[in-house]
Amino acid sequence: MAKKQFKAESKRLLDLMINSIYTHKEIFLRELISNASDAVDKLAYKALTDDKVGIKRKDFQITLETDRDGRTITITDNGIGMTREELEKNLGTIARSGSFQFKQEMDKAELTGKNAKAVDIIGQFGVGFYSAFMVADTVTVRSRAYGSDEAWEWKSDGADGYTVEPCGKDTVGTQVILHLKPDTDEEHYSEYLEPHRLQELVKKYSDYVHTPIRMEMTHTHMKPRPEDAGEDYKPEYETHTQVETLNSMVPLWQRAKSKVKKEEYDQFYREKFGDWEEPLATIHISAEGQMEYKALLFVPAHAPYDYYSKDYEKGLQLYSSGVLIMDKCPEVVPDHFSFVKGVVDSQDLPLNISRETLQHTRALHIMENNVEKKVKAELLKLQKEDGEKYLQFWKSFGRQLKYGTVNGYGAKKEVLQDLLMFRSSNGEELTTLAEYVERMKEGQESIFYLCAESVEMAKALPQAERVLDKGYEILYFTDEVDEFVAQTLMRYADKPFKSAADADALPETEEEKEAAEKKAEANRPVLDFVKETLGDKVSDVRLSKVLKSGAVCMTTDGPMSLEMEKYFQKLGEDGMGAMKAQRVLELNADSPVYAALCQAVGQAPEKAKKYAQLLYDQALIIAGLPVEDTARYTELVCSLMV
Repeated sequence: MAKKQFKAESKRLLDLMINSIYTHKEIFLRELISNASDAVDKLAYKALTDDKVGIKRKDFQITLETDRDGRTITITDNGIGMTREELEKNLGTIARSGSFQFKQEMDKAELTGKNAKAVDIIGQFGVGFYSAFMVADTVTVRSRAYGSDEAWEWKSDGADGYTVEPCGKDTVGTQVILHLKPDTDEEHYSEYLEPHRLQELVKKYSDYVHTPIRMEMTHTHMKPRPEDAGEDYKPEYETHTQVETLNSMVPLWQRAKSKVKKEEYDQFYREKFGDWEEPLATIHISAEGQMEYKALLFVPAHAPYDYYSKDYEKGLQLYSSGVLIMDKCPEVVPDHFSFVKGVVDSQDLPLNISRETLQHTRALHIMENNVEKKVKAELLKLQKEDGEKYLQFWKSFGRQLKYGTVNGYGAKKEVLQDLLMFRSSNGEELTTLAEYVERMKEGQESIFYLCAESVEMAKALPQAERVLDKGYEILYFTDEVDEFVAQTLMRYADKPFKSAADADALPETEEEKEAAEKKAEANRPVLDFVKETLGDKVSDVRLSKVLKSGAVCMTTDGPMSLEMEKYFQKLGEDGMGAMKAQRVLELNADSPVYAALCQAVGQAPEKAKKYAQLLYDQALIIAGLPVEDTARYTELVCSLMV
């Protein structure tokens, strides 16, 4: 029979299909199974209104066969089949889809209720079939349409064209036979002749196709050892073959939440995501409205080893009507909840031509927003009902929530602020901002914090003394991102964040301000002396309003704090490592040390210079900053001891 040619544009598309569109050759099986499932669904739908179909839903199936000697894979379904005209239309013109046309007809019929849910068409683009040519040099399709006595064979070896001729076929349905390409150094096509490899691909991509996928599987077992076997007994093996159903068909997320046990959720999570621990929280979503989809999400009990590295990839497994489309779809989970694992399944997804990537549409944004709301609600529930579990979550992923708060100029701060936790002067336990505000003393106007490298260092800061003496609680910011979080939030529950080290942390009366100004003016000669001695190491030297018993501390002018300076120094030259805070040396005029300094300025200026340098170095140490010259500092201390 004369070979028919693909249309010119189809020819070009076929070449593109084989070489460019699909990135993984193994998905050919997913596409052919999806087509077979569509054909079954069409006949099952017809059976709802046509008693002549004579086949029940439970009797539909898709079968796989391999022939190592003939190098063929055969995919057979007992679905609706195709006439000669449909073979030519659907397979002779690439990108014409019978599934898409069928779906359009269903939409026009305005089906409702049970019938509307009876059919779920997976493929809508008419190109998935041609992925077969990535692994096969010849593809043969034998099909007999429902209601027809004739069967037809479509055959093609690729872009050169195809033939259509009559063939023998006793039953309704379609059979796709792939003759695999020869193996090369780069590609080992023979792997697809191994039943267990096909079983693996079905489990990966088509496990939840709701038509049974069956295959004859061979298993070898060791025979039981006879009781009278001697030392020279050699194990004997027996082989048996049986037809097995390879797919689960009904995914856990499609079942009603009330009918799934916790043990089933935990087992699914461990098997699906290779974790040895059960998840801290499970979120089962069944969304309707703007977009229908099901989702099963999990909050892990611990962070993956690479979670805080650039190698970590976020994303949920994305299914379209039970068929795996993407193993990790980043668009449906926000960055601040990137630790969430799980699956999302929808038949409303706007898939592109290869089904391997998605069009970035409003649908994805809707899903992401809903996932965000559900995860936040579950975390708040965990925080209130099981503090121990939430603490475990926080230790693994709290830093991610903090960075999520400051990212995008605080775009998600309202989402995340109630989930944040910090150490505080209230005790050893972490506290939420809501708990802090609830404990605030009468008359307290601000949420106080202090920045340090550790809780112990924060407790030792002399700046904390006057705030603590008022009975006010202080949050200890020990993560490098904490102060950025406070600046991003600015307020919580209408209470502003305020550093306990700020001169105006506590309110002053006009009389107190006037007295402080007079005191500073009276001490101007001493302050100027210290400033001149230290030079450009500090931007100012002033009497402290925050010190009580401490003699000295280091503060800053301007928006950059000392902790921010440390953070930017860690970034190095490629970041903002050169940025430095405007350092201010604050002295306690009521301390014995200051009295000694004043006396030295008047009677022994050279000694006073040593005092000034020593106080500066001590302020650096208290602030957790490096002393610029440790050897000189040691000599300075020794010289003052003599």
